[in-house]
Formats: sequence, C-alpha cells, structure tokens
Amino acid sequence: MHTNNPDQAQSQDMNITENKTTQKIDEKLRNVKSFAYQLQDIDLKAIEKTNFDLIIIDYSRDGTDENRFTKEEIDSLKSSFKIALSYLSIGEAENYRWYWNNAWDKNNDGIPDSGAPSWLGPENPEWPGNYKVKYWDPEWKQIIFKYLDKIIEANFDGVYLDIIDAYEYWGPGGESGLNRKTAEQEMIDFVKSIANYTRVTKGKKDFLIFPQNGEKLGTHIDYVNTVNGIGKEDLFYLDNTPQPESYVNESISYLNMFKDNGKLVLIIDYPTDPFLINEFYKKAREKGYIPYFSSTQIKNPVK
Repeated sequence: MHTNNPDQAQSQDMNITENKTTQKIDEKLRNVKSFAYQLQDIDLKAIEKTNFDLIIIDYSRDGTDENRFTKEEIDSLKSSFKIALSYLSIGEAENYRWYWNNAWDKNNDGIPDSGAPSWLGPENPEWPGNYKVKYWDPEWKQIIFKYLDKIIEANFDGVYLDIIDAYEYWGPGGESGLNRKTAEQEMIDFVKSIANYTRVTKGKKDFLIFPQNGEKLGTHIDYVNTVNGIGKEDLFYLDNTPQPESYVNESISYLNMFKDNGKLVLIIDYPTDPFLINEFYKKAREKGYIPYFSSTQIKNPVK
C-alpha cells in the first residue's frame, strides 16, 4: 500500500522487516540439525569453523563481566550461519559473576552470612560456588534483567536458561523444606517475564528462550508456547549408567509435549564409553531430538 505519511511508511517498513526477521529465525530453527554446548575454554574462531547450527556458550570467555564477548565477536560467530544462545542460570546464583558480593558468604562455608540478601539460599553441594536462590524474589529478578541487558548488548539470539527445576527444590516435598506450593507456577511466571522483558520491553521480538531441564512444565501450554525449545540432560545415561526405563519414558512423554508443539528438543548426555556415545546419538535421533555429547565439565565457565 502506498502512503504519503512518512511515519506510517516507516511503521510499515518496520513491520515488514520484523516479519522477515521472524521468518528468518523460524527457518533457522526448522533447519537446526546439530548443536554444541560449551562453557569452558571458548574459542569463537574455532567454533565459527564448525558445522554446528546452534551454539550455546557463556556470555563471557571466563565467566567474568570484564571478559564478556562483544557484539562484534558474536556477530562474527553468527556470520557463519549459527544461532548463538547465551547460558544463563536463573535458579542459582554463581559466586564468580558480576553481581556477586563476597560478603554474602565471607567464610565460604556455603551458608549465606547475616548480611546476605533474603533471596540467597545455601550452596549447591554438587556444584561449589553455586547457591540456591528464591527466584520469585523481585530483587533477584532485577539482577536477571540486568544480566539480560548484557546478553542483548552482545547481540546473542537468545538465552539458554539453567536450573529451571529449582521449583522442585523449593516446592512441596523439596529438599529445602520450604514446601512452597506456588514454586512451580512462579518458575513458569519467571520464564514468561524473561520472554516479555526481552521481546517486548527491550524490543527483541525474535529473542529465543530455551530452558534446560524441568521438562514436566510441558504440561503448561502457556509455558510451552513461550519457549522456542528445551534442553534436557542425562536422558538416556547418567554418565555411563543407563537411566531406568521408567525415568526415560516419563521424561520423553514430557519432552514430546514440546516437540509436538513444534519446539526443538536438545539432548545432552555425558557418557564416556564410545559404544554408549553412539547409542545415545541413535536413541535421541530416533525420537526426533537433537543430541550432543560432552563432558560434565561443561557446567561452569573457567573462573
């Protein structure tokens, strides 16, 4: 439609551009056949030369804000036709991040000191330096929104959200003992608020949201509709030990709630036995999932 109104014409041009961008992102996701997940020793130039379609990395080469990747670096990575997602833990605080105050646990005993914020919980014994958080707390949410600003500034295509299953820790029967009945819904609301902040408040209409684990939330269609895909760890194997059939089948039933709604399902298992690695790839692909094998060292960036 022709118009003599420059503002209207500009608005129409923006809409056309947005539509093209949406189509481009959707096409990229439909064509994703492989991905890589690396949080340590990140070499962007080496990653650029790989054939992976989607890359999950930290926003920083060593986890610190001083060494975060620049827009130019991420644009260069994306120029090789890769989708770039930034790792972001929203269910635990990490003591090597820009927001951390050493006074929160001065003696490093894993128990927050008296001056620590009320949202900070105990250290995760399986991952030293990672502390549980009451993710529904407004102060923690503001930290995550500021974190998202840094990720958006670097021009990542989206985020890969970790510790989604924190709702199980705080919820009824969880290890925390808090038995918070609203924990599950509050995690859903948190992820939706992240989507709203990035896509609406910050204007990144096509910003991608990929949660890791917490696949039971697939029973909530509003959550499924909010995200673009899901990552799942240890589906078939816990290291070199096969997972119980009942666990695998239950997890698959939830993961298929995402897949059946057109979402990507990324699977990360950590076997070291060559035969099990091959079996892992075979099993994941048979289910229509996208597999990636790596070391458990993937969890934390180099500090």
